[in-house]
Amino acid sequence: MTQIYAPGTPNWVDLGSTDVPGATGFYGSLFGWTVDDLGPEAGGYGIFRKNGRQVAGVGPATDPSRGTSWATYFATDDADDVASKVQANGGQVVMAPMDVMDQGRMAVCTDPTGVFFAVWQAGKHLGAELVNEPGCLTWNELTTTDMAAAKAFYPAVLGVTIRDVSMGEGMTYTLFEVDDRAVAGGMQVDPAGMPTQWSVYFAVDDCDAVHAKAVELGATPVMGPEDAPPGRFAILTDPQGGIFSIIRNNPDFSI
Repeated sequence: MTQIYAPGTPNWVDLGSTDVPGATGFYGSLFGWTVDDLGPEAGGYGIFRKNGRQVAGVGPATDPSRGTSWATYFATDDADDVASKVQANGGQVVMAPMDVMDQGRMAVCTDPTGVFFAVWQAGKHLGAELVNEPGCLTWNELTTTDMAAAKAFYPAVLGVTIRDVSMGEGMTYTLFEVDDRAVAGGMQVDPAGMPTQWSVYFAVDDCDAVHAKAVELGATPVMGPEDAPPGRFAILTDPQGGIFSIIRNNPDFSI
């Protein structure tokens, strides 16, 4: 079944890595991914697949200051329009809208606090073909030093709506919604304790077992495994320094 993403919904993630062969070996072993190398005309970009379905991308890191990092893409019908709204609302366009062969049109931007994100206007490539299953993307989360700014910026740029929910112990979590459905989340953090970024979460069947395997394969633990209302999760960095999260979703949790 073809996955269709409404504008404002995360529809793709990819990894810019300082060691693409190392990254493909690591994630292949961890999640059972295979990789299609799209060749020199694609600049060394490849497609990770799970059970034959496209789940993420990988390519050489292009920003030495950032090193290895995961990027979150949001669906849009008009990448150029998003770019103009980014500029008008205090963000920056890092890479102007460009066509990616016949696959789609993309732009890379930062929000007013400098957090990177990208937008994808689908052509032949619609986005991830498999989500919310073990070894696949299941959530995208903004950690920011200024949630008030994020609440103004992302609705103006992506057309999402905002809803705050209590997570207990005085903690508020912000949901980004499309058509009254939560598509991503966010929370304010102290930058001394957590990086500010759009984080990627991959679903797993057993958080502790996958965490142990990741460490065995060369990952570095950052947080967890620990329990939270949405499920048991952990944060790690891959062998090249890319931050990612894993979660065993709690089937009884709803927001």
